[in-house]
Amino acid sequence: MTDYAKLDAWIDAHFDEEVKFLQQLVQVPTDTPPGNNAPHAERTAELLKDFGLDAEKHAVPAQDVKDYGLESITNLIVRRKYGSDGITVALNAHGDVVPPGEGWTHDPYGGEIADGSLYGRAAAVSKSDFASFTFALRALEAVAKPTKGGVELHFTYDEEFGGILGPGWLLKNGLTKPDLMIAAGFSYEVVTAHNGCLQMEVTVHGKMAHAAIPTSGIDALQGAVKILNALYAQNTRYQQVTSKVEGITHPYLNVGRIEGGTNTNVVPGKVVFKLDRRMIPEENPVEVEADIRRVIADAAAESTGITVDIKRLLLANSMKPLPGNKPLVDAIQKHGGELFGEPIKAMGTPLYTDVRLYGEAGIPGVIYGAGPRTVLESHAKRSDERVVLEDLRRATKVIARTLSDLLA
Repeated sequence: MTDYAKLDAWIDAHFDEEVKFLQQLVQVPTDTPPGNNAPHAERTAELLKDFGLDAEKHAVPAQDVKDYGLESITNLIVRRKYGSDGITVALNAHGDVVPPGEGWTHDPYGGEIADGSLYGRAAAVSKSDFASFTFALRALEAVAKPTKGGVELHFTYDEEFGGILGPGWLLKNGLTKPDLMIAAGFSYEVVTAHNGCLQMEVTVHGKMAHAAIPTSGIDALQGAVKILNALYAQNTRYQQVTSKVEGITHPYLNVGRIEGGTNTNVVPGKVVFKLDRRMIPEENPVEVEADIRRVIADAAAESTGITVDIKRLLLANSMKPLPGNKPLVDAIQKHGGELFGEPIKAMGTPLYTDVRLYGEAGIPGVIYGAGPRTVLESHAKRSDERVVLEDLRRATKVIARTLSDLLA
């Protein structure tokens, strides 16, 4: 039996244990907001200890977390050193996730199994890769018994807000500096590039007045409508800009939240909306932000008395491929193609992820893990999020084989 077959056999023999581990992770909510994620880190560390894996707990200072708009963050690092020479490979997955919302037919925190899939918020993105990465590491140590290099598990809790207090905080504080890294992803492609994301909060100020004498006020909502129409017109123009990265199309803009006014019989004096601008890898984030601010200012100027405050909420740079990621890509494509029975394409994704932070620190990385062909199939950020258990099993084998190759 080859080492690859032995790795596969170990994962098969322990797969029920891996599924149970994932169920236990899904059963601890990590809704962000509000972002009280330290309890999940504590539970994860307990479960890892049962496997003989000691997790360092790195609590982000409470004031930093509060200033950020969250409640608690404890990031975990599991360090496994096999020898003084060789490379260190980090595996990063994030535990924070958006609230479940409505429309579920399964308990979002139940970890229920039906029709070959495990359901729950974060079952696919990305608690599934807490499981795949942990059990790939366990298989590696049980079977391959490497004597060079090392592996680190990075389980972090700030992807939804941009990663600055997750991987960004670990890297900034010198707590880790791996040579290569793999971040949570899906099973049928290895991602080498992704979009950037700019999120902004726009507050439109007018003057509140009684609806019986509207001319005594300044309607902030009318001002906001002009601004929104200008932004949506800009969004149409973005379709003429195309990326050269396969899997990424063009920039786009979404207004995801709006609130304002005080009552039906009152001219609204303030309206607040939040926008999300996805940037293709070829775009310059500074220029993108300046352009959005210009569009908003020009539209606001069309309404007498309207003023606008603009606050940047998030700036996540795009991920561009680093030349050093080739060993990762080659290994994942080789083993993924064999285990999934189809080519694993190297491509880009319109999502933004934590991986960019490793790239900005000079650490080549890719995105790969347990999941379907598309975000849509996974139901990530929608009701009935799920991971197909057979994808979880095979992705775990791909990661274990890849680690074995890299540390040989």
